[in-house]
Amino acid sequence: MAEPRSITSKDNPLLVRVRKLVADPGGYRKLGEVWLEGEHLCAAFVQRGGRALQALVSSEGWQQPHLRELAGHAAAAAIVPGELMAGLSTLESPPAIGFVVATPTAPAITPDAPSVVLDRLQDAGNVGTVLRSASSFGFTQVIALKGTAALWSPKVLRAGMGAHFGLRLVEGVEADALAALRLPLLATSSHAEAALHEVDLPWPCAWVMGHEGQGIAPALQQRCAMRLRIPQPGGEESLNVAAAAAVCLYESARQRA
Repeated sequence: MAEPRSITSKDNPLLVRVRKLVADPGGYRKLGEVWLEGEHLCAAFVQRGGRALQALVSSEGWQQPHLRELAGHAAAAAIVPGELMAGLSTLESPPAIGFVVATPTAPAITPDAPSVVLDRLQDAGNVGTVLRSASSFGFTQVIALKGTAALWSPKVLRAGMGAHFGLRLVEGVEADALAALRLPLLATSSHAEAALHEVDLPWPCAWVMGHEGQGIAPALQQRCAMRLRIPQPGGEESLNVAAAAAVCLYESARQRA
């Protein structure tokens, strides 16, 4: 890495570009770059062998040896005053470091990879949490159908806590693309007779998680080989989709073990 440069103007082209990535959840598709905010995300990216295009480090952060070392995993680095770093964040306490990385190339669907299918999930926090659960429980591919929150947006990245970098992420596809999967699709339904823990779950499989309000599209439900009920003895009508995903993915992992 070359010697870091100092940025002192809020109108610097690099800062302008990063602010666009922060403001527009789908901006990474247009600009070809993704903004990773904070030490945890940057370190997770590096641990998976990633090399950033650019590191931005606050003036205070540059005084910390471990952040300087982390910034060394970028092709270039810039030192930015704290008040300008704050303009690159939506958090109350802006982080001291961030990476600009190239937008990952969208892969094709791997037919036999244990998968999670996201059907028009809207909430970025839910999407990121599902990605984190998928990675935790041994699912290696997430397929986001059109209408799902942008997978590489800053909010989804924060909620994913680094899970992105260990997953095969396919996004923006139509439901017909799921024909490429050579494994059964599973879904939840409060009306299903069989409970999740009462059946032998197939492996590998693809769990389908639906829109927060509308659930899984009817046509996609018909493609599912199994529809299962999550027991809720407390009497609530339904679970948050991210919580439901965690329960289902855990049960798949438990049965495998």
